[in-house]
Amino acid sequence: MAQSGPSYRNALRKRDFRLLATALTQSSMGDWAANVAFVVYVYEHTHSAAWVSAATLGRMIPKFIVSPYAGVVAERFERIHLMIASDLVRLVLMGGLTVVAATDGPAWAAIAVGAGLTVAGAVYDPATSAMTPQLLGEEDLAAGNALTELINNIAIIAGPGVGALVLALGDPAIVFGVDSATFAISALLLVRISARSTPTDVTEVGGPLRQMTVGLKAIVTSPTALLLTSFPIVTTMLYGVDSVLFVFLSKEQLGTGSTGYGYLLVALGVGGVIAAAFVNRLAALPRLSVVLSVGMIAYAAPTAALVAVHSPTIAFLIEVVRGIATLIVDVLAMTALQRSLAPDMISRVFGVFWAVIIGGLILGAFVTPFLLDYAGLDATLLLDALVVPALVILVFPRLSSLDRIASREAEVLAPRVRVLEQLGIFAAASQNVLERLAKNSEEITVDSDTSIVREGEEADALYVLVDGRVDVSAHGETGRSDKHIRFMKSPSFFGEIGLLQGIPRTATVTATEPTRLWRISGEDFLAALTETPLSASAASSLTMRLKRTHPSQQVSLPQQPETEHEEAAASLPH
Repeated sequence: MAQSGPSYRNALRKRDFRLLATALTQSSMGDWAANVAFVVYVYEHTHSAAWVSAATLGRMIPKFIVSPYAGVVAERFERIHLMIASDLVRLVLMGGLTVVAATDGPAWAAIAVGAGLTVAGAVYDPATSAMTPQLLGEEDLAAGNALTELINNIAIIAGPGVGALVLALGDPAIVFGVDSATFAISALLLVRISARSTPTDVTEVGGPLRQMTVGLKAIVTSPTALLLTSFPIVTTMLYGVDSVLFVFLSKEQLGTGSTGYGYLLVALGVGGVIAAAFVNRLAALPRLSVVLSVGMIAYAAPTAALVAVHSPTIAFLIEVVRGIATLIVDVLAMTALQRSLAPDMISRVFGVFWAVIIGGLILGAFVTPFLLDYAGLDATLLLDALVVPALVILVFPRLSSLDRIASREAEVLAPRVRVLEQLGIFAAASQNVLERLAKNSEEITVDSDTSIVREGEEADALYVLVDGRVDVSAHGETGRSDKHIRFMKSPSFFGEIGLLQGIPRTATVTATEPTRLWRISGEDFLAALTETPLSASAASSLTMRLKRTHPSQQVSLPQQPETEHEEAAASLPH
């Protein structure tokens, strides 16, 4: 089955994703402008590296604490509504920070309000990480993640630039006031998204603590997830170092003053924008370990050159290179992690994911003032540059082995995938969806004259007929005895009607000879259909078969996100 590569154009054709991306653009732009104003406000009120570090820690530690449960909340409740509520609460809190700055309030007050802002926004990241696969599906997921990172990097460019300009001409309160307005715009855009998530009953595993540990266990017990998570953690830890280090690098070595901090962040954003032009293509490369390792080294190692650099222009270019590398690492690691998770686990896993990401940021920001005090600026730059590449070299054999495991697993699954490709119901499914279904399917064999499913039973799985023949019969809504409907031979499938309609089995299926089947759980089947559309032929066949046995049943098919062309077609008269 031919599949097109990841496409920015295809991702942006989907209306709901466009609205989500535009909402993220609004809030991210204001946030980055406010971030510069926040750090500079604290520094100019204290002139202390420890207070600058405290400004970062004061916002990040609360988020680190609440993020695991924020992922649970994003699984338990509808995600778009949660994101809207988050925007509205942050609108109010940012207004409070504006008042603090306008009245020249103390640094501790600004840090306290900043902590509230991060707590209120904790549900945003896991909710977005879980909604993106739902809105785009597997095929355009890498492109969607790259676009999200592109938005963030454009915000890094424009936000700090605007923040630095306003600070040079006016007051931090103006920056904070503008940021509060972006939350209102973001909420209005999110309201227009038509897609909604399906909440998961997370309480079945126990209380809040057990609910949070589900996501942690999913990461810790999977070598692949654990290793993929480690890469963004390290890049964020280095960013935590940069969040303190850039202030002193700018003032003491580059001669651009405290506001030069914003321009170094702009350089990272420029690199991210450049990388966004090609990173989605890298997602299709077979050797993910090499790409991630090279990206990590390219992000860390150039910092060593800053020891000898006193030119703001050269420093800017170095940070551009680092920005290219970090976007590649973050997008590829996050996309691979999303693809490896079951849809009903994504929010909980990403709640923990964002917590440990913040933990890396906290660690980097915490240790940097001590390094500056005891080792000096040059030694801190060298440690920042060399420690991570050394660690990457050490873990590369393990990372490379995951590539080999994935390749062997793909070879094992290939025969099953080829069978699934022939089934009309999966005609539009991506390779990743087919591989996940093949991996999770259970092979069963039955003897002749064995009933596989019985009419009236609960529908709990889809069956793929691999070898053999079965007889389909039903008494339907009015019949008193079973009536033969048809014979089925491989490759074919049955059992989808009850799953899609949420009704008991509408027919009895009996093996007429020794038969081999694959059982795909209803949960896995329905999850796959949230990521790929039901083909027109499969929908038509389902409707005809249901009307044959249960004509009074109202056919209800899964809703798919609308594209721009589908919206236009829907508006035409019928």
